[in-house]
Amino acid sequence: MSDNNKVKFRKMWIHGQPKAATPKVPASIKAEIQQKADQLVETTLKPQHLKPPPVDSRFNYIVDIYTRWYRHSIYFCAKYFSPGPNALSPNFETKFARLEYVGENRFNLSFMRHTGQWIEIYPNLSLDKCLEAIKDDPAFFP
Repeated sequence: MSDNNKVKFRKMWIHGQPKAATPKVPASIKAEIQQKADQLVETTLKPQHLKPPPVDSRFNYIVDIYTRWYRHSIYFCAKYFSPGPNALSPNFETKFARLEYVGENRFNLSFMRHTGQWIEIYPNLSLDKCLEAIKDDPAFFP
């Protein structure tokens, strides 16, 4: 094809579809979520996943599990201790589950993939169903 026959395209900006507004979590619902999430952490996740330090001091181990809010989502987090001689840091935090409020007491439940990407596997669930999934589904183990 010769240079004279090439089609030239002009680049231009166009407006995309606006994102749907994320609903704000009402204070009463936020307090209920926090209370139930903390109860799950204290009664199930900590007893199940917090173990004494390993004998072999080269490996990371969990020292705490807790929740943290950021905008309209509550995250389940694990704090690890890194005792090994080659550790970059003495401790680090990972988020292993996210409940994203989508309105009307419904949530999207996601887990953190090893690549650092959130994978939503339970859309539009009630709070109790989300907490049950975090408790029972191995995808949400820290």
